[in-house]
Amino acid sequence: MRYALAGDLRGNAMRNVAGTRHSLRTTRRLTILAQDPAVKRGGELVRAQVEVPAEQLLPGPCGYRINVVDYDASTNTLYQQLDLSSALVEEDDPYREVPDETLLADPRFHAQNVYAIAIRILARFEFALGRRVPWGCAGHQLHLVPHAAADPNAFYSREDRSIFFGYFRALVGEAETTVCTCLSHDVIAHETTHAILDGLRAGLLEPSLPDQAAFHEGFADVVALLSIFSLPEIVSTLLPGDDTEGLIAVDQLTPEVLRQTALFGLAKQVGEALSRVRGEPLRRSITIPQGHNYLDDPDYAEEHVRGELVVAAMLNAFLDIWVGRLARIGTMRAGFKDRSLVVEEGARAADHLLTMAIRAIDYCPPVDLSFSDYLSALLTVDREVVPDDKYGYRDALLRNFRGYGIEPRSTGADGSWSRCDREFVYSRTHFDSMLRDREEVFRFVWENRTPLELSDLGYIDIQSVRPSIRIAPDGFILRETIVEYVQRLTLTAKELASDFKVTMPTELPGWRRVSILGGGTIVFDEYGQVKYQIANHLLLSRADRLRQSQRIAHLFAGGYFDQPPDPRSRFALMHMNRTMEGDPCPPR
Repeated sequence: MRYALAGDLRGNAMRNVAGTRHSLRTTRRLTILAQDPAVKRGGELVRAQVEVPAEQLLPGPCGYRINVVDYDASTNTLYQQLDLSSALVEEDDPYREVPDETLLADPRFHAQNVYAIAIRILARFEFALGRRVPWGCAGHQLHLVPHAAADPNAFYSREDRSIFFGYFRALVGEAETTVCTCLSHDVIAHETTHAILDGLRAGLLEPSLPDQAAFHEGFADVVALLSIFSLPEIVSTLLPGDDTEGLIAVDQLTPEVLRQTALFGLAKQVGEALSRVRGEPLRRSITIPQGHNYLDDPDYAEEHVRGELVVAAMLNAFLDIWVGRLARIGTMRAGFKDRSLVVEEGARAADHLLTMAIRAIDYCPPVDLSFSDYLSALLTVDREVVPDDKYGYRDALLRNFRGYGIEPRSTGADGSWSRCDREFVYSRTHFDSMLRDREEVFRFVWENRTPLELSDLGYIDIQSVRPSIRIAPDGFILRETIVEYVQRLTLTAKELASDFKVTMPTELPGWRRVSILGGGTIVFDEYGQVKYQIANHLLLSRADRLRQSQRIAHLFAGGYFDQPPDPRSRFALMHMNRTMEGDPCPPR
């Protein structure tokens, strides 16, 4: 009897294990606030249930990439952890049907909100790039702190391996309330993108010309806004007009009307409560008029404001594409279109544009990135994956970037990077190792210094080797390996000026040690052949010497050489300076 019972128990256990394996899901659905608490429809918060990767979670929630630690340094309070360890099915979402007041007041929902939005953004990057994406900070887990301090700020800190979300008391409308940045979808997505971009291109945090820091800010806004359009129910809710009949008036679908909707704003509550945090309402870049040389405008020198040019170009391109796709849809009755089709076309356009925006990072130089570099990268990556641009994505991007004075860096007819046609030595390296081994790639770079146009000066570091799989809309698979290298040379200011003709500020002491950077991205095809080299060289040409001179002059004017580097996060300082100085973005 004892053995029979043991056998029955063992059989039941095996069946339970088999059942568990069969029922394991790859995604789960969690409730988030899809817009700030200040954005309401019918008097209710705009919420959504979003799909996020399923994983084994510890209380926090704490997963394999994100750890939520809700500690308030201002009040020395450690909030109760949220336990989502059983939330593998929709019914286990603890906030699926709770009142709005509970969502606003419960710190555990705040923890779920930051976790779900951040892991969703990370998953979106990994889908677009076809590989896992590392954080820029040490370790595999990034800490999210929903109530870090009583501070009107939110920022990513590489040094602390964290994103800190502040809160503050302010007037919203006619009532004073506590504004929590951890409840803003846009703020969470923005800061998460900073952390991801740091993992993809660590060199973009190096002190450089104005475009580089501005790109970090603008790109984070682009991801935050376009990710909203991938939530069809939210787009439908925030579109103008009444959706009770499932229709929308054609006159509500013009670019002029759509620009003014809540869809194109960022962080409404934060912006209204404290417009000095990052603008009003945080930023509405899409309304910046075209036809002006903004790159040379001193009013657009500050990082946040300058970054709005990238946002404006991307969002106006999206709007052109969306309206163009809607022109192909007939009306249901005179003057009205099917609302669901309008939303679907917007979601498709936004999803493809977001994929382009993310993939373009792989086609950018790793140092001294300019807006022109990014535009050429956008055009190239889309041409590689979708040769037939039947919906006019590349035309819309080129037209709208040019509207803000941004020309592609490539001189090709379509603005994309030219294929690398130089002769390389492949016989001294191993193809399989080249797909993942930095040492093997360095051997290739060393053997091909001449065709890669690398200087013999300085130190070369292979920073990453990343195999990628990209899937086109028609199912076409593009396999590539992305290699990132950086070259650094440190000399005195006098040596750089006399020996290499790099112009120095007259007030900079000749004994001062100055580092200059070069670097590039090498794109290998599936056969290990070089397709592209996208580089800002160290001192190859007169243009390189001019770029180095401009970079040093810019850093000198900003006081970079006057004091040791501030140990605080660069993003914390940027956002704090914006708060203290007010919104420098002038009306136009």
